[in-house]
Amino acid sequence: MPPKKKEEAPKEKPILGRFSSHLKMGIVGMPNVGKSTLFNTLTKMGIPAENFPFCTIEPNEARVNVPDERFTWLVDLYKPKSQVPAYLEIHDIAGLVRGAAEGQGLGNAFLSHIRRTDGIFHVCRCFEDADVVHVEDRIDPVGDLEIIASELRAKDLEQMKKEIFGYEKKNQKLTKDETDKLASLKKIEKCLEDGINIKDSPEEWSVKDVDLINELQPLTSKPAVYLCNMSEKDYGRKKNKFLAKLHAWVQAHGGGPMIPFSAALEENLVMMQSDEEREAYCKEMGVQSALPKIITTGFSAIQLIYFFTAGADEVKCWSIRKSYKAPQAAGTIHTDFERGFICAEVMKYADLKELGTEGEVKNKGKYKQEGKTYVVEDGDIIHFKFNVTSKGK
Repeated sequence: MPPKKKEEAPKEKPILGRFSSHLKMGIVGMPNVGKSTLFNTLTKMGIPAENFPFCTIEPNEARVNVPDERFTWLVDLYKPKSQVPAYLEIHDIAGLVRGAAEGQGLGNAFLSHIRRTDGIFHVCRCFEDADVVHVEDRIDPVGDLEIIASELRAKDLEQMKKEIFGYEKKNQKLTKDETDKLASLKKIEKCLEDGINIKDSPEEWSVKDVDLINELQPLTSKPAVYLCNMSEKDYGRKKNKFLAKLHAWVQAHGGGPMIPFSAALEENLVMMQSDEEREAYCKEMGVQSALPKIITTGFSAIQLIYFFTAGADEVKCWSIRKSYKAPQAAGTIHTDFERGFICAEVMKYADLKELGTEGEVKNKGKYKQEGKTYVVEDGDIIHFKFNVTSKGK
C-alpha cells in the first residue's frame, strides 16, 4: 500500500495593505457630513468645524487610545510605574466633491492625503438639517458614496494607465518581473474600468497582484469602515430612513463594518464636565457613545493587533500587523530583539485572568516557549529572550 501523501498546510491568503505596524486611518466624506466634528470628539481637539466646505485644508492628525478592558485589568494586576495603551492614528481629510480626480475643490491635494493613509472611515450624512448646507443640495448618503467611489477609481485608473504606459513605451524587451507586473497592471486596470474598487474585486488576486497593489497603494485598495452620522433623536430611537439603503450599497460593494453614530451626541458628551454627568445623560436618553466601537473597528480594519508586555515597571501594548511572527513582533520593541531572537515566552491573557498570577499559569503548564515560526495572536502577553551577539540566522 503506497504511503499517504503528506497534506500540505493551506497557503495563507495575501493581505492587501502595507506590511507595517505604523498604519493610520483617514476620515473621508463629502463636505459638511460631520467629519471634523467626529475628529474633534475622538481627539478632544479644537479643529474648526464650520458650516461651509473646505474648512479643513491640511489633514489634521491625532493619536487616540484604543479602549481595552484587558489592558485595564493588567494595569490593576501589576500596578506598574508606567502604562502605555495602544493607539490609533487618525487623519481628518477635507471633503471630496464631484470632479476631485480632475482637481475640483482642491481634489488632487485631498486625494494625495488619502493615499498616505491605510484605511478609510467613510462618514455618511444620514441627518437632515436645513441650517447645514450640502454641496450637492440634497441629502443622499448612497449618492455621496457613489461620487467618492467614482473619484477614487478615476484617480487609481489614471495611476494604472501611467504605470502601463511606462512599461509599454520601453524599446528593449521586458524582463520576466516586468512582464508579470504589466500583466497585473492590466488586470487591475480592467477591474477599475468595470467600475469595481480593487478591494471589492470578486477576482482572486494572485500573490504577485497583491505585491504590486501593496507597492502602489491605490486608493480603492484600502479597507473601509462606514460611519452613519445620524441626528441625536434618530440615534436614540435606533431608526433612520437612510440605513437600509446604505446597508444594501455596502453589501453590494464588498461589504465592511457599518457603524451608526451621532456626531451631535458625541459633541454634547465631550462638552459635559464629568464622566458622571455623561453617564447620567446616556442613561436618561438610552444611548451610549459609539466612539470606542469606532476606534476598535478602525484599528482592526487595517489589520492591526497588539501584544502586551507586563510587569511592575510597565504594562504596554505593542501594535503589530496581523500575521507577524515572533521575531518581527520582538523587533517592534527593539531591532536587537529581532536580530538576536532566541524565543518568546508567551502566556494567554485569558489564562492569566482565569488563574490570577504568572506563577499559576506556569504551574498549569500554560506558559509556553515559542520559536521563530510562532504567529503572535492579539492579546498575547510576551517576554522575549534574545542575544545581541547572535547573527539572527
